[in-house]
Amino acid sequence: MNLVEIGRAMRKLGLSGMAEHLENRLLEAQASRLVPLDFLSILVSDELERRADRLVGRRIKQARFRDPDKSLDNFDFDFNKKMNRSIVFELATGRFLSKAEDALFQGPPGTGKSHLVQAIGRSVILQGWMVAYREAHVLLEEIADATLDGTRKDYLVRMQKVPLLIIDDLGLRKLPATAAEDLLELVMRRYERTSTILTSNRPVDEWGKLLGDTTAVSALLDRLLHHAHVVQCGPRSWRMQRKGNERAELARA
Repeated sequence: MNLVEIGRAMRKLGLSGMAEHLENRLLEAQASRLVPLDFLSILVSDELERRADRLVGRRIKQARFRDPDKSLDNFDFDFNKKMNRSIVFELATGRFLSKAEDALFQGPPGTGKSHLVQAIGRSVILQGWMVAYREAHVLLEEIADATLDGTRKDYLVRMQKVPLLIIDDLGLRKLPATAAEDLLELVMRRYERTSTILTSNRPVDEWGKLLGDTTAVSALLDRLLHHAHVVQCGPRSWRMQRKGNERAELARA
């Protein structure tokens, strides 16, 4: 077999990582006079790296982030200096998942809650965990659809097993009458088994009015906050700051 034929054979065997780097690795091996075992070891490492990259890509896609490129590197913690960044970076390590702990991000709109939780989700995916991201109204719509088509139990079991479920923007949109019961059932299924991160622009003492069921909300919060990391975001809003800057620029024009 020549080099081209070997490359084709590798791809047929599902070894595209090896095939992609084969020619360059051969040149490196000749230049460095690598022994066969070292040469093979490098090729195997190329294949493992390629497969790891593909797995991460699939898991990021499966998570369904609204903004999949959000990271802690491009978040400006100095804009709201009182935010407890140490909790955020601790969550990004993923250690809370091993303990089935939860987290709650609260603060006004525009203060970075969604950015932070998606960045944390991406970080833990890179560490090998699976994540599901849903905006609160989307999650409740999916539960309602599953209830109508008779797959509610299967849907809840599937969501129950995800190591990290991120429920974003609770309180941003009007929710159905069953919202409190649906969220409570899901949180109860996940309690002390898997981890949940929830963001809201409403303080918890308003959730009873928001969801329309004070008893269910009390039970939900009792479980969610039992092993929870709480992050207060704000008070300044990036979007309001941006609008102010735009107005100032127009006034100067």
